[in-house]
Amino acid sequence: MPEPHRSLTLGEARDHVLRRCFAPRGADLIGLETEWLVVLGDDLTAPVPFAQVQAATAEAHPLPAHSVVTYEPGGQLELSGQPVTTVGAACEAMRTDTVAVERALARGALTLVGEGMDPGRSPHRVVHTPRYAAMEAYFDADGPDGKRMMSSTAALQVNVGLGGSEGTAQERWLLAHALGPTLVATFANSPLNAGRATGWKSARLATWWQIDPTRTAPVALGGGVAAWATYALDARVMFIRERDDRYMPLDRPLTFARWIRDGHELGHPTIDDLDYHLTTLFPPVRPRGWLEFRYLDALPDPWWRVAATVVAALLLDDSAKAAAFRATEGTEGLWLAAARWGLEHPALASAAVESVGAALEAAGRVGADAESVDAAAMYFERYVARGRCPADDRLLQGVSS
Repeated sequence: MPEPHRSLTLGEARDHVLRRCFAPRGADLIGLETEWLVVLGDDLTAPVPFAQVQAATAEAHPLPAHSVVTYEPGGQLELSGQPVTTVGAACEAMRTDTVAVERALARGALTLVGEGMDPGRSPHRVVHTPRYAAMEAYFDADGPDGKRMMSSTAALQVNVGLGGSEGTAQERWLLAHALGPTLVATFANSPLNAGRATGWKSARLATWWQIDPTRTAPVALGGGVAAWATYALDARVMFIRERDDRYMPLDRPLTFARWIRDGHELGHPTIDDLDYHLTTLFPPVRPRGWLEFRYLDALPDPWWRVAATVVAALLLDDSAKAAAFRATEGTEGLWLAAARWGLEHPALASAAVESVGAALEAAGRVGADAESVDAAAMYFERYVARGRCPADDRLLQGVSS
């Protein structure tokens, strides 16, 4: 929390960000975080009492593979798996825990839905914490998209280690961004929201793009990994923590760098304030000692396993990595086109065929399980080879499905 006098310099802050977020850690661990919408039976439009969800989920604890259950602001259920050494182990553990949660919820006639945007309900925050209250107030000042992002979206997050050297970390950082538009288009799964078609294949990503770009836009990569420190310090401060239970949202722009230089009426930032600030930044790829792939829509089983397998293969296998760099040359900036058109976009469709094809060849070499590899082959034929994505199916089904 802030101090009365300046105790942090810009140079110290920059060094701290890079040490904290990009220090190579050796083992190539894989972690998965799946977010799910919770609905009553097969009714995608009915509100679900949050206390009912919490009570039902509690019956599944402790989960057999030790995933952690948390909730996003709108009651979206999140499962955070333990980091493991192969993507196959990550998928098997997450599937085990997902089944346990599904069984517990089913006793209350509740169902998990793997979609990137709530197709039938308007945003409504049900998790009431000082952080979420301040975050909502901050975003509300710029329009409704922040509330929609907080309470109506769900993602699949794949976490991949940085490798054992600075060179490997730099290469993976660059490839994670280069792949972004192609993988967004390949796995787009959020065309509906609040009972209507949105005009986007990934309305979730489109919603993120409408929110404070200092904390949600992709990082400019001209400076390599060092660009992350610049991004973090140039991002606006969302709120200042006065106490553990009191967060003051800022209604006037104040970057973290300026807060260091000029202070604020509530004081000057500390290293702890900087660390907390990093948790309020939501770019498509976020480094935290590993790389968080934050740009994938939530997907149903087995498609979330396919996406995890593809990401792991392209990042961890040298041959697939080289193919992915070649395939995505020229598509790196097509984020909004990917969200709008999915694989209807010709350049993204071509990049997807080459990238996902390379991932299929490499999947076994990075420890993918046989079931996920088979699902990936099926996904390729059903979607990628035909220039389609799951959003295309959802548009045909409509909100009632």
